Amino acid sequence: MKAYQQGWTLRRRVAALLGVVVVLLLGLAAAEAAVAAKNRQNIDAVLLKTGPLRVQAQELMSVLLDQETSVRGYAVNGDRSDLEPYREGVKREQDLVASIRDLSADYPDVRRSLVVVEQETAQWRTQVAEPVITTVERDGPEAGQALITDATRQQFDGIRTAVNTLQEEILTVRQETADRVNATSNTLVVLLIIAALVVTTAGVVMLLSLDRILIRPLADLVGQVREVADGDYRHRIEGSGPPEFRRLADDIDQMRMKIARELDEVREARERIEWVNSQLQKQAEELTRSNRDLEQFAYVASHDLQEPLRKVASFCQLLQRRYAGQLDERADQYIAFAVDGAQRMQRLINDLLAFSRIGRLTTGFTEVDLNKVMGDVAGQTEAALQYSDAELTWGEMPTIRGEEPLLTNLLVNLVSNSVKFRRPDVPPKVHVSARLVDGEWEISCRDNGIGIEPEFADKIFVIFQRLHSKDAYPGTGIGLAIVKKIVEYHGGRVWVDTDADEGTTIRFTLPALEADIEAAKAAETAADDDTTDAQDAAEPAEAPAAEGADGDPADVGRQPDGEAREEPPAEADRHGTNGGMKETVG
Repeated sequence: MKAYQQGWTLRRRVAALLGVVVVLLLGLAAAEAAVAAKNRQNIDAVLLKTGPLRVQAQELMSVLLDQETSVRGYAVNGDRSDLEPYREGVKREQDLVASIRDLSADYPDVRRSLVVVEQETAQWRTQVAEPVITTVERDGPEAGQALITDATRQQFDGIRTAVNTLQEEILTVRQETADRVNATSNTLVVLLIIAALVVTTAGVVMLLSLDRILIRPLADLVGQVREVADGDYRHRIEGSGPPEFRRLADDIDQMRMKIARELDEVREARERIEWVNSQLQKQAEELTRSNRDLEQFAYVASHDLQEPLRKVASFCQLLQRRYAGQLDERADQYIAFAVDGAQRMQRLINDLLAFSRIGRLTTGFTEVDLNKVMGDVAGQTEAALQYSDAELTWGEMPTIRGEEPLLTNLLVNLVSNSVKFRRPDVPPKVHVSARLVDGEWEISCRDNGIGIEPEFADKIFVIFQRLHSKDAYPGTGIGLAIVKKIVEYHGGRVWVDTDADEGTTIRFTLPALEADIEAAKAAETAADDDTTDAQDAAEPAEAPAAEGADGDPADVGRQPDGEAREEPPAEADRHGTNGGMKETVG
C-alpha cells in the first residue's frame, strides 16, 4: 500500500492543473471587467457629455447671433416685435450656459472657456444691446442706429471668438475621450486574446498530460487484460502511471490469479467428470444390456414360463376334481396347495408384467375426461361392488393430459383396494373427488374401511409389500406400486392422508391444463370482488354449512333406496353415468 502513496494521484494532478488554469482565467476576467468598466465610462463620456456639449455650444452661438440680429433690426425699424427673438434668446442662452456648466464639471478648460463667453456676452449686452434698445425707445431709430458702430461690431466679434474657443476646447476633450475609448477597447481585445491563449495552452497541456498519465497507462493495462482475456491466464498484469492505476492493475491481477486457480480446479473437476461420465456410460451400457435381458426375461415369463404354470395348474385341478375324496385328507390338502401356488404364481407374473410395461409401452398423452374414466372404473369393478354391497360415488372430475388405459388402471386399483380392505359387517363406501391446488389437480379416493396406521403409510407403495396375510386379504401386493408408478409417469405424486378420521384416504396429483388454471384465477378474482361488495352491504345471518369429503362443503343427496350420501358442492347435478349412484346387488 505504501507504493500506492508515492507520487501525486490522478485526481490531485488534474485538480492542480485545473486550479492553475482557473486562477489565470479569474485574473484575466477581473482585469477584463475593470477595463470593460473603464471603456464603458469613456463611451458614456463621449455619448452623454462631449457630444451634447458640442451641440449645445453650436446652439449657443446661434442664440447669440439671433440676439445681435434682433437688436440691429429693432434699431432700424423701431418695431418692438423685433425684440422678441432677443428676449427669447436671452432665456435660451441662460439655459444653455447652465447645461454646459453641468456637463463640463469634469472638464476645467471647457468651464474656463464658458466663463469667458459669459463675460463677453454680459459686456456686450451692457455696453451695446441695452443702450441701443433704450435709445431707440427714447429718441427713435435714428439715434439707435448711431450707436451701432464698428466698435460694437468688433465687440460682438469678441463673443464669436470666445464661443469658437469654447467649441475648440469641447472638440479637444471629445477627441481625448475617444482616444481613451480606443485604448481601453484595444486593451480589452488584448486581454481576450490572452484568455484564449491561456485556455488553448491549458487544453493542450491537459491533453498531453492526460495522454501521459491516463491514456497510455490505461491502454497498456487494457492490452494486458486483453491478453489474459484471450486465454493467457499466466500473464502477470503490471500497472503504471498514477497510484490508482497501479492499484487497479494489482486488483485485476488478483482476480486473474483467482480465476487461474478456479480454472485449474474446473479443469480437474472436468477430468473427474469425464472419468465419471465414462463410468456412467459403461453403467448405461450395462443397464441397456440388463434391460435387454429383462425384456427377454419378460418375454419368457409371459410365454415360456406361463405355459408350464398353466399346465401344472390344469393338471393339479384335474387331480383335485378326479381324485377328490379318494385319497386321504392330507393328499387333498397337498393338491389344494399346489393349485393355489400355481394360480398365485400366474397372478404374480401377470402383475409384474403389467408393472414393467408402465411407461415402456406407451400410446402417447391425450386429453382424458376423468368423468368417463370413472364410468369405466365403475363398470370394471361392478362385480366386486355388488359382491360386497359397496357404494361408489364421485364428484365432477377434470380433464387432464395422460394415457386413458393407465389412468383407468390407476383408479381401478384404488377402488378395488378400498372395497377389499373393508370392515366386517360395514357396507363399503368409496368416494372419489378432485380439487385444483397450485396448478395441479389433487384427486382423492376416500373409503370407510379398516384404515392404515401412519407408520405404514409409505410402505404400502413398495412392490410386493403386504401388511396382512394372504389368507386375510388376498392379492399379490403390487397394486399400489402400480398406482405410484402410473402417477409418477404422469408427473404427479401419491401419498396417504394420515389425518383422515375414518377409513383410508389416498391422494395423488396430476398436472392441470392451462385453461383450468386460468379459469381458477378468474374465479378467485371474481370471488375477491364479491367479498368486497359483501363487506359494503348489510351482513346476512350465517348458517352452518355441511362439510363433505376433504373438508369441502357438500350437498347431501338422496339415493334411490332412500339412503343419504355426501357429494361435493354443485356436483349433485353433474355426476357421470354411475357417479353418485350406489352400485346395488343385482
